[in-house]
Amino acid sequence: MEEVVLLAHGSGGTLSHELVEHVFLKYLDDPKLLELEDAALLELDGGRIVLTTDSYVVRPLFFPGGDIGKLAVCGTVNDLSMRGARPLYLTAGFILEEGYPLAQLERIISSMAETAARAGVRIVAGDTKVVEHGAADGVFINTAGVGIVPPGVDVSARNARPGDVVLISGAVGDHGLAIMTRREGLEFESPLKSDCAPLNGLVEALLAACPVRTLRDPTRGGLATTLNELAIQSVVGLEIDETQVPVHEPVRAASELLGLDPFYVANEGKLVAIVAAEDAERALEALRDHPLGSEAAIIGRVVADHVGQVALRTVLGTRRILDMLAGEQLPRIC
Repeated sequence: MEEVVLLAHGSGGTLSHELVEHVFLKYLDDPKLLELEDAALLELDGGRIVLTTDSYVVRPLFFPGGDIGKLAVCGTVNDLSMRGARPLYLTAGFILEEGYPLAQLERIISSMAETAARAGVRIVAGDTKVVEHGAADGVFINTAGVGIVPPGVDVSARNARPGDVVLISGAVGDHGLAIMTRREGLEFESPLKSDCAPLNGLVEALLAACPVRTLRDPTRGGLATTLNELAIQSVVGLEIDETQVPVHEPVRAASELLGLDPFYVANEGKLVAIVAAEDAERALEALRDHPLGSEAAIIGRVVADHVGQVALRTVLGTRRILDMLAGEQLPRIC
């Protein structure tokens, strides 16, 4: 039976990694690409720039806390920021479905402009294609982004060391559950809202406070998948305390209702940071002093044991392995 692409290949989890490894990297084997970072760090005329690209196919296009335009700018800015870069320039390519209302398209473009201004970045190039009705889903957006890495900054998914401390900038699961409940027409007493936000200001404040080894935004596949990626790429183990990971009560309630785990739900305005133990309190203070990090917490530590795996200390006091997302929990989430 012929193998085909599945929705789960876009989950950010195990099948996504297999697709990248067995298809894309089989032919596209540039050393920078093989690093599998959120963005490529490149030397240019004695300086360092960071380059990233992403595509956005979220459904619905408008959701509590944002829309596909805001999401595209925030996601691109955040990928640059996760390498310690100062985001500068973005490009935007649009695939539009014939028949899509121009008024809705204007809402999306206006949202992009507003978010870019908030993040302090410029959208300097773009492209538009139109496909037949039924050949797309309203609007798809592809972006690229460029940023500059300040001298002395060295942030990479490969930099975590045993003894380091793991922090999260806030509660997890808000974006994914806001999308899912809107998609399914579910209403809760406390409305769910996406955390979609540009994180470059938060990262700048963190880098000013202390050296940072590793940054990653837990988008597709959620916190659990991101932690597994970091353990694999840094060749270390991680130990996480479930009781220290913030989860908003509406997210917890919606997750229980839908049979989901907030640890595997996408976020679009949170980051995971790994710093040396002696810098942990300064990092936590810097995060909490910023509006986007007010709920930041220390959630675990880096260890030399169980390399490439994440051990979770549960609310019951037991320990279990927190695996990478295996299938597709929430399709079309970003």
